[in-house]
Amino acid sequence: MTYSENADAMLDALSRTPNFARVAGDVLDAETLNAILGEAAKVAESAVAPVGPISDRVGARFADGRVTLPSEYGPAWDALAEGGWLGLEHEERFGGMGMPLSVFAAVNPLFERACAPFMMCAGGSRSAALLLSAWADAELRDDWVPALVAGERCATICISEPEAGSDVGRIRTRAEKGPDGWQVSGQKIWISFGDHDLRDRIGHCMLARTGDAPGTRGLSLFFVERGPGVICERIEEKMGLHGSPTCALRFEDAPAVLIGEEGRGLPQLFTMIRHMRLSVATQGLGIALGSYDVAREHAESRRQGGDPKAPAVPIIQHADVQRQLMAMKSRIDLFRLALVEAACAADLSGDDPDMARLCSWLLPLIKNFGAEMGFDCAHAAIQVLGGAGFTKDYPVEQYLRDARVFTIYEGTTGMQGQDFLLRQTLAEDGAAVKVFLKIAAAECAEHTGALAVVERFGAFAEEVTDADKARLPGMADAFLRAGWVAVQAWLSVRIAETGEAAFFRATAAAELELRIAAARAA
Repeated sequence: MTYSENADAMLDALSRTPNFARVAGDVLDAETLNAILGEAAKVAESAVAPVGPISDRVGARFADGRVTLPSEYGPAWDALAEGGWLGLEHEERFGGMGMPLSVFAAVNPLFERACAPFMMCAGGSRSAALLLSAWADAELRDDWVPALVAGERCATICISEPEAGSDVGRIRTRAEKGPDGWQVSGQKIWISFGDHDLRDRIGHCMLARTGDAPGTRGLSLFFVERGPGVICERIEEKMGLHGSPTCALRFEDAPAVLIGEEGRGLPQLFTMIRHMRLSVATQGLGIALGSYDVAREHAESRRQGGDPKAPAVPIIQHADVQRQLMAMKSRIDLFRLALVEAACAADLSGDDPDMARLCSWLLPLIKNFGAEMGFDCAHAAIQVLGGAGFTKDYPVEQYLRDARVFTIYEGTTGMQGQDFLLRQTLAEDGAAVKVFLKIAAAECAEHTGALAVVERFGAFAEEVTDADKARLPGMADAFLRAGWVAVQAWLSVRIAETGEAAFFRATAAAELELRIAAARAA
């Protein structure tokens, strides 16, 4: 599928999502939406996609304390900035387009397909802009947010430290307040685009300890600009994402500005968790789209087998290749619907408590299974290509390496499982799962197979609620996967007429039983 066809498929998914009509209202008409997706496809293909192989083969370079990016990054970044793509979902008062989050979720997979490593820079700046918009004082906010939205400056999110990755309660970086204001000292690692030459000014949003309270209670949120006291020590040598410099930064009495309320750093940081998980989901979908396209095109042109007395046939005529391609496309089509549904629930969550619950319940699913899908589709594409897929003549080996980290950052699979079961499903006496079951059962009423899967999951969720609490952490991964089968069963009725839905339905009930058995055995 071309970029334009990817855009059309997303438009179709939006049209099949009842909640998107509520989001769009009278403000976002079909003509405007078509124009946005169509233009995004053009920019992604013409301006960003050429950077893809360069990001891997040239990559980011580190020397003398500074990071240098491929020269081709500059024009690509300018294209994003000039088109307003960096501020698509940001408020108009800051120079953004003011579009719903669901439009961002629809558009961003096109850019992620084009070059996921390059788009990591946009992800950091977007997240920082959202954070500053929500919590920074007016002076800092009005200085930095419009500049980030316009692409004139860049920003990062600095959380991880040595011995304190996901366990943020062990963060040791400290902030001290003196007569001239706050200063931060400590080390941060795993910082995407922590240093580079794309723009001169880079801001860092970071957690630092400001009191003696243990764990997360003593953490506050700060903003530090690259300059005195900010040292880039190295960039990591990684399996993939070579074009995204992953930096280790050291802060030595670096001037800092407190963001929001002292001691409330972690809750404030969670302001952007929804956006960050959606972003990873779009990364996975983007990689999957690119992988499927390469596999499909190769299968149509590569000739092998058939009657030995006749010319060889395109391998797409072979049943097993057809099966592999259908498996990829089925996952993509169902995931696309789930991504849109979660984003629409986010857009509606401010005025609808049930949508807020549904959004929070879906987020661990789309983050994790979007991430897994990206890697798995790259793996499947390599298999379709055979030995050619193992070479650098095709981009799928890069896709595989780039996508491997998606299930790790922004919360590992294990963390998503714990969140999904312990914090989302069991919270409020199971209110979120009840919302899901109510909506899904109503929509599946005339589709007995899908309804049976949804109801079976509902019964299992009740069973888990009564399980020994000590067993729940071990059950979380299997429960997460059972929930994903149920969500796909629900959404499969929206494309019930397609072969992709039939392919999923053929094994959905059996897969759900496997997940239930795995959870019970934990």
